[in-house]
Order: sequence, then C-alpha cells, then structure tokens
Amino acid sequence: MRHPIDPKVDCVFKALLGAESNRELLIHFLNAVLGADLPRPIVAVAIQNPYNEKEFLDDKLTVVDVKASDATGQQFQVEIQLLNHRDLPARILYGWADLYSAQIKEGESYRKLRPTYAIWLLGETLLPDDPNYAHDFRLRDQRGRVFLDHGGIWLLELSKFATDEVETEEQRWLKFFNEAERLDEDALPAWMQTKEMRRAMNTLKAFSEKEHAYHAYQARQNYLREQQSIQLEFDDLRAEVEQAWEAAEQARAAVEQERAAKEEALAENERLKRLLADKAEPSGSRTQ
Repeated sequence: MRHPIDPKVDCVFKALLGAESNRELLIHFLNAVLGADLPRPIVAVAIQNPYNEKEFLDDKLTVVDVKASDATGQQFQVEIQLLNHRDLPARILYGWADLYSAQIKEGESYRKLRPTYAIWLLGETLLPDDPNYAHDFRLRDQRGRVFLDHGGIWLLELSKFATDEVETEEQRWLKFFNEAERLDEDALPAWMQTKEMRRAMNTLKAFSEKEHAYHAYQARQNYLREQQSIQLEFDDLRAEVEQAWEAAEQARAAVEQERAAKEEALAENERLKRLLADKAEPSGSRTQ
C-alpha cells in the first residue's frame, strides 16, 4: 500500500463492515463474535445505514456505526469507539435500548420484538479490573438465569487483546484491527491468509491508493487526534477540579474540627467556672 491505513479510523471501519460491497465481511464478523450465542449462523443481512463514500468525502456523515438485520428480524449494531469518556457505558446501553425499542411502533405487539445484539470495539480499556478482553452483558439474575434471551451487549477491548497464535475467527478480526496498519500487503502473515482478511486488506488498499479516499481518511485521523487532545485536556481539567475540591473539603473539615474543638474547650471552661463558683460559695448562704 502507498500509505498505511488504520482500520479503526471511523470511515475505514464503516467501509469494512458497512459497505454493501462488503456485506460478506459483516456476516463473517457477526458470526465470528456472536456465533456461539446465536441459534444458527447468520447467512444474510440487510444493512440499514450503508457506507456512502460521497457522504464521507463531503463530511456530512455523522453516523458511523453499522446497523443491520437478518431474515428472522434479529437486529445488529457494530460500532468502534477509540476514546473513553465518563458517559460511554450509558451511551452503549442507550444505543442498544434504542435499537431494540425501535422495532415496534405505538400499538404494536411486544411479540414483534426480536433479539438485538450490540458489538462495540473499544480502543481504550473500559473495564480495568477485568483482564479479559471480551465481555458480554445480558439480562440475568444473580444465579445466572436469563430473564429474556433477546441479545445483549458485547464489548471487545482492543487494548487488552494480544496473541501470536490465532485460534478463532474473532481473534483473527481483532488482530486485524490492531495490526493491519503495520502489515505489508505483499508479505501477509499466515493468519491473514483467508478470503475475508484478503478482502479486508483490499478495502484498506482502496483508501491508500485512491487520493480522494486517502484525503478523507487523513481528515478523519486529524479529527480523532483533535478529539483525543480535547479529551486529554478535559481529563486534566477535571482532575485539577477534583483535586481542588478535595483540598477545599479537607480545609472545610479542618475548620469544622477546629470550631468543634473551640466549642468543646469553651464548654469545658464554662463547666470549670461553675464548679469553682460552687466551691467558693459560703456554705451558710445555701441555708438562708
């Protein structure tokens, strides 16, 4: 390739899994991630918001996730998020709930609702206390019993994924997203020697060699860098505010402790004064 292309950049990601010409890649990806949890493999999907190169070039496309459905009505959402923020878990849950509830209109039966699966590829670690890179969240009780088997949310933390030997198709895809930018298309490693991976590399090649597509890619990269800088600056400011707030709380606590100590000392002083006054009062005065 003339230019290295990162498949995690939104316009490339959408072209990989959201283009009509790459529908087979989306099917393969969905089966790779969800296969064990699906009643049967996905054989066909309808992409609800397909990638449109012209919209990207005109910078009018703001929706970069991929939404699709299969012949049984199951709903799928695939999205990549390179930067974490405080409200990301709520955004992920809201996206799943919105896609799930949008299946029926007012007055329609709940029986029309079909399983909905949201898959998020994350560039930064969201769950630092869990060493695993793959997570699935579904409606279960404390004993693991499923309340309603209607899909759920799958998180794939790319920052945690590292393997030399590919054992599953899910691992193949994650390794591709992490390493494809550094691969030589003329000397692809063994794990890339599948029709899906070669097709995915051809998509990257198109961004690399078509000048207008590469300009769109560069623009998206610059935007992501700016967003990262803004996020880092925001995080720094928030840390400073939290530190200032903590210092102010400590100062307030110290003042409150000092005030309480003074009040206690004054109360003790008054008690001692009364005690001395009682001892100094003549005994005869008490009988008059």
